[in-house]
Order: sequence, then structure tokens, then C-alpha cells
Amino acid sequence: MVRLNFSRRYSMAHRLLHDASSKCLTPHGHDEIVTIRLRPLTPMALGAANMTASFAQAKGAWHAWIDGWVDHALQLNADDPLLGYFQREEPNQLTRIMVFRGDPTTEALAIAFFRKLEAMLAPEGLFAVDELTVQETPTNAVTVTAADLAALGGWTPGDWATRPDASLNDLLPADAWSRA
Repeated sequence: MVRLNFSRRYSMAHRLLHDASSKCLTPHGHDEIVTIRLRPLTPMALGAANMTASFAQAKGAWHAWIDGWVDHALQLNADDPLLGYFQREEPNQLTRIMVFRGDPTTEALAIAFFRKLEAMLAPEGLFAVDELTVQETPTNAVTVTAADLAALGGWTPGDWATRPDASLNDLLPADAWSRA
């Protein structure tokens, strides 16, 4: 079967509360790359278009979300005291904060991305996510497959990850995620 693969680069920041003995307790950033592999759910139009859908159609909403919302977002554990600071002192920044149940590790991010992409693709019914890789550094990456997610049951880093909207957290009403 023919599969579509594409990547997107973005910058992010996070800190890990449960890794208190490491340097990851201090907020820091990474330039990361997310690579996805999509499996067509409908046959290719062989002899005509010779594709299920154009790359532009397959990756448009995903790249818009990565570029418009994920790039330069701060990833925090829902229990991080920094989240309370932003809620009190800089609530206008909440659309730039990705909130996780537990630490925002690369593993949790890969699961969140996989679930979000599934939600974005579902309405069209053209593709399913086969595999997603987040490359955190030039030497470290996490890959998640559909089988991996099935083994996790319904766990998600936040309900926001299962919605096809632009959300990064569950702190704001749905209309907060509709800006251009």
C-alpha cells in the first residue's frame, strides 16, 4: 500500500517536574521535527489522479496547527506551578501553553500529536495515521504507531488532544481556539 510521509519543524519549550534530579526541571527549549506516515482509507484513483488526495489536502490542517499553535508553545504538566502563574498574571498567553496530564515528555507529546492528527483526519475519512515520530534532538526520537496507541487504551495527555480544533489545553472555551 502506498503511504504518505511528511515532516514539520517547530520550536518548543517545556520542563519536567518528575525528573527533578535532571536539568529538565529547568524550563528549556528544543527545535523538534514531527514526521507522520498516513495510510489511505480509500483506493487511489489509478489511471486518473493517481492519488487518494493531494499532499496539500492531506497535510494542510496539520501544518497549519503546528505552525500557528504548536510552534513556540510552552508545554507544561497540569500540576506545574507555572501554569497557575500564567492563569493569574498572563491569561492572554494560555493559547500558547500546551497542558499535559503528567510531564510533557517527548513520549507524551508523540501520543498527543498522534491523537490530535487522528481527530483532524477523521471528518474527511481519507487517511489514518500509521506512525508518528517526534525527533527531540539530533540523537533522540520517539515513534508511536497505531498498535502502540491501542495498547495504551484511551489514555491521552489531555482531552484537547482528541478534538479536531486548534486547542493545546482544556483551560479555555472552544472559541478561544478559532483565531486566524
